[in-house]
Amino acid sequence: MSKRVADVLVETMCAAGVKTCYGIVGDTMNRIAHALDSSPIEWVHMRHEEAGAFAAAAEASLTGHLTACAGSCGPGSLHFINGLYEANRNRAPVLLIATQIVRQDLGFESIQEIDFRDVFKGCSVYCEMILTPEQARRKTVAACQAALTKRGVAVLVVPADIANAPSHEEAPYAVHASRPVIRPSDADLDEIAAILNESEAITIYAGAGCEGAHDEVVATAARLKAPMAYTSRGKDFLEYDNPYNVGMTGIIGGGAGYHAVLNCRVLLLLGADFAWSQFYPDTAKIIQIDIDPTHLGRRHPVAIGAVGNIKATLEALLPRLEQHEDGAFLAAHVQRFQKETAAAKAEMPGPDAAISGTYVTKVINKYAAEDALFAADDGTPVVWMLRHIDTGGKRRTFGSLLHGTMATGMPSALGLQKCQPGRQVISLSGDGGLAMLLGDLLTTVQENLPIKIVVYDNCCR
Repeated sequence: MSKRVADVLVETMCAAGVKTCYGIVGDTMNRIAHALDSSPIEWVHMRHEEAGAFAAAAEASLTGHLTACAGSCGPGSLHFINGLYEANRNRAPVLLIATQIVRQDLGFESIQEIDFRDVFKGCSVYCEMILTPEQARRKTVAACQAALTKRGVAVLVVPADIANAPSHEEAPYAVHASRPVIRPSDADLDEIAAILNESEAITIYAGAGCEGAHDEVVATAARLKAPMAYTSRGKDFLEYDNPYNVGMTGIIGGGAGYHAVLNCRVLLLLGADFAWSQFYPDTAKIIQIDIDPTHLGRRHPVAIGAVGNIKATLEALLPRLEQHEDGAFLAAHVQRFQKETAAAKAEMPGPDAAISGTYVTKVINKYAAEDALFAADDGTPVVWMLRHIDTGGKRRTFGSLLHGTMATGMPSALGLQKCQPGRQVISLSGDGGLAMLLGDLLTTVQENLPIKIVVYDNCCR
């Protein structure tokens, strides 16, 4: 059989780095499924498409590589939507191949006809339909490139007759996904340094944008004698090997981080887009650095907003910073954090009481592998994970911290284990969250995935 459009799609996905595709096969997807079966991409048959999207989001979030989902027309691909919102909000590069009914039936309210471009526009950085076989390679490349460079979900809608059509000769379009190094101008850096050099009682509040910049952030805290609080999504990248750590603030944070942020005179926001304005200081001068210019000043007014990668920006800023000598503000908050941490670790179950969720989580923390991956359901499981799982620079934690959906724990663990077969993967599941996508326990058995699943009683304290 001559090469079909489906073969071109899969060939392009392989070239873009896709290793895994999660989904459920249906009639409009048959030709693409055949192409996947003949390719190096591993197909993972799910029991529910939402679980497939959660698994793909977790894999893409951990590896940074493009990961795929694929589904049948109408309700089949529609079921991915909640997991795609999760992926897109976490800037995970995920590609959805949403197959469609044949073109001649579009526009007539046909059975299973859905306008996917309208449906997915709120949870994607790219959403287009292949209209002719001549567009196949070019639009697949565009979708892959958008997902990788804009860091989000790309949706490629493929009518069944297009997938099965003979391919056409196209120009050799290819995916280009290099990531530039961006930092503020010298004038911006000089202005930031001038404020920091003349100020005392500085706090650093660091977020997920600090990934890969641990040493530079810690060096900046050392130079400024600044306590460092971190966001829930910044935990994995900042809490370890950090004598300036004072934990989280906000609803799930502790007293040390809360007071370090509220009581400072200057707050240096690094890669943090923390949403809750009531936890920002009222009178402090705020300097914000972020790679996304739309984040600057949108949660709270800032004195200076600068665009840049945190690692590159701090490398350029550090030589401009003077060594601060007064460590009283730092010491007060670090000591408070150490006391709070010691008190939390001292918890023991009572002789007649049920074992608490916090205590169970601390025991898991003690015995889990030093490079374990944790995926927690929203609610108390994710709170306990963030408070009581120590990452140590090798572990990673995953939760629905921006989208706030239930049921991500077990499916995310599935995706993590699929891409990291040699690591310990632990799902911290709520009983309600696990029940929502319980069918995909069969997928873990089918794929022989040795994930560890901890189920918390929703009534536990």
